[in-house]
Amino acid sequence: MNVAIVHTELLNLVGQRTSLSPRAKRLLRRFGLVLLLTLPCIALADPPDWAPAHGWRKKHDPYYEGYSGRQWDDDYGVRSGSCNRAEIGAVVGAVAGGAIGSQVGKGDARAAAIVVGAVIGATIGADIGQRMDRTDRSCVGHALELAAPGENVSWTNPNTQVTYQLTPLGSERRENGCRKFRLIAHGTFGLSEGRTVACPDAQGVWSLAPVQQASTR
Repeated sequence: MNVAIVHTELLNLVGQRTSLSPRAKRLLRRFGLVLLLTLPCIALADPPDWAPAHGWRKKHDPYYEGYSGRQWDDDYGVRSGSCNRAEIGAVVGAVAGGAIGSQVGKGDARAAAIVVGAVIGATIGADIGQRMDRTDRSCVGHALELAAPGENVSWTNPNTQVTYQLTPLGSERRENGCRKFRLIAHGTFGLSEGRTVACPDAQGVWSLAPVQQASTR
């Protein structure tokens, strides 16, 4: 919105309305002055913390703070409800199944969160979990980092034709930093769904919570 134009139009309106009383004209001029002073403040106000980092925020505050406390350069579409496999795969590579455990990246070199260990097996079963590549597991990890409670994040692996949907559960943040979630996998095997709790380290690597019993079906 061009504030100067709005102000000019108000002044023109005052000038054109000869039938207005002097008091009404003074009030309109005062309104125009108030508008001129306040609109720039409204336009430049910081967006709320939960707002997606695009536009002003992407330029001035380009990081996404994850559930683990780590800051990420990109959300890979997670906050819009769909993990972008092409983008996240370009930075993490594609390593299938069990090899993921020793190749999650180290320290600040990691560009995306990831899940390791028994997290996937505890939710959708080890057999189906083996179909996941590094990109799928990074989608799981990044969704746990950035998705809001109750928000679905979906993606499809074009190589295996398996579609996944992850939903963080529970509205309150756990004291131990862990997070409960539901994961659904759908493919030629049918549908598998389960829930479990995973916990992140400071680098955004999510592992199965200690003493965790998951229900699968």
